[in-house]
Amino acid sequence: MSSNTSPVITRFAPSPTGHLHIGGARTALFAWAYARRHGGVFVLRIEDTDQARSSEESTRGILQDLAWLDILWDEGPEFASEGGKASGGDPRGVGPFSQSQRLDLYNAHMERLIDAGRAYHAFESPEELDEKRKASLAAGRQHRYDRAALEVPEQERKRRAAAGEPHVVRFRVPDGAITLTDEVLGEVTLAPGEVDDFIIRKRDGFPTYHFAVVVDDELMGVTHVIRGQEHLNNTPRHVALQEALGFRVPKFAHLPLIFSADGSKMSKRDKDKAARDACKRAGVEGPPATNISADEFAAWMKDNKRQLQTEQLAAMAESMGLELPEIDVEDFRAAGYLPDVVCNYISLLGWSPPAEAGKDIEKFDMAFLCKWFELGRIGKTNARFDRNKLLAFNNDAIGAMSDEEFADRWREWCARYEPQLPERLGADRFAMLAAALRPRTKTLREAAAGAGFALLPDDAIEFDAKAVEKTLKKNDGEGLAVLRELKPLLEALPTFDPAPIHTVLETYAAEKGLGMGKIAQPLRVALTGGTVSPPIDATVAVLGREAVVGRIERCVREIGG
Repeated sequence: MSSNTSPVITRFAPSPTGHLHIGGARTALFAWAYARRHGGVFVLRIEDTDQARSSEESTRGILQDLAWLDILWDEGPEFASEGGKASGGDPRGVGPFSQSQRLDLYNAHMERLIDAGRAYHAFESPEELDEKRKASLAAGRQHRYDRAALEVPEQERKRRAAAGEPHVVRFRVPDGAITLTDEVLGEVTLAPGEVDDFIIRKRDGFPTYHFAVVVDDELMGVTHVIRGQEHLNNTPRHVALQEALGFRVPKFAHLPLIFSADGSKMSKRDKDKAARDACKRAGVEGPPATNISADEFAAWMKDNKRQLQTEQLAAMAESMGLELPEIDVEDFRAAGYLPDVVCNYISLLGWSPPAEAGKDIEKFDMAFLCKWFELGRIGKTNARFDRNKLLAFNNDAIGAMSDEEFADRWREWCARYEPQLPERLGADRFAMLAAALRPRTKTLREAAAGAGFALLPDDAIEFDAKAVEKTLKKNDGEGLAVLRELKPLLEALPTFDPAPIHTVLETYAAEKGLGMGKIAQPLRVALTGGTVSPPIDATVAVLGREAVVGRIERCVREIGG
């Protein structure tokens, strides 16, 4: 528990414009861990004042992402995870937790500022403001709002606003320097004139992010604002608003940015860049997916800043066989990473455990993180996302599991992404395949790919030409002869389980004076089309007697003539 008399209250406040970015997940994790470390409260609220980009679907996606990571919130939208864990509620009566439902609160505080002369109505049109920006650019000076609205008498401004004339509300920034102390970066000062009179209510009547976040943090009692360094330039604005409104100034901690391996900021645009580069390399001239129009595709190809919708990129990737970089939490979940591994890894992006926690500790659980997390351990240097390291973490975690635990985790993943796998295999065969795949699996999706042979119809197996030449036709069809002789032996087995299958194969190999590779590889090609599969006894058992006999017969018939 914190030594302060007031409890620690942190918050995570995403905008519902898509699934949760992995950087946002780290912010939520750190805010959650700090609250847990000090016996405090972790609040989740939804910043949906951008009505054009916000959606209920995105809100639900974010809640699902957080729940999957087991970053459960004490207060906020009520939500039950797929595992049945409940989050949210409003025990202190500080809700609602969606900004779009808090307009009356914002307007009341907005009027306080206007009445005090700390904010004012401004009636310039977007076109007028754009002309002023162009003029500043042409003159070679940085554009600052010129307070032209203040030339209109106050009572006239209020009358025009009350009459419904389109307008915004601007905050009158104080003339002096604005200084704040950041828990990570130290003292940060903006000199006089660096911040102009910014908009706090838009023409649509909704408050801007700057105003809503300040009011919400005050009314929800937030004591610590933990967020990415991309928000650092906004913070002096928030401090100025807090002081003008007579609010507390919470403690701020701005986290280092997360960069990709190439040194660029890890962004949702990375998916568009990867897809666009692939289209250029392949010479694609028209939309490769039906949910993208020709005009939309052409504009996207020409403009590197333009982004397609998540569903459009996914359809494009599927049609072109692309693997897009994982950026959102949902990407990592779909790719088969484990949530506890993802949390472990992203907690190391800018933070490290203290020496008293142990020497060179990198792998730990959420309880460890909560025990040792402190803002003073957050670094100032930007972090680099190493996918190879994350993959190694995931591989180690799967390797440490029992077969039963892996089967359970894989079954949960399949229920969401590959439901036909457990449905087609049944409980026993699924467990058998899971046990066979686990030792050589790095992700849950990799396991699903390794199980693909078991889902194909027997007549849909495509035989790899190189494998056929090497394992079946070589040495006057030695591999085909092995298949002809194995078929009746396997067909006659009283029980079709890995142990008796292994015994039959081992006995046959000994009698023929052949290594197991000379037996297993022809059988793999006949059953899966290639030379890579789980251990051969498990591969045979998973398929079942009828499928094995049918696939061997087809292979011998089509390859052997």
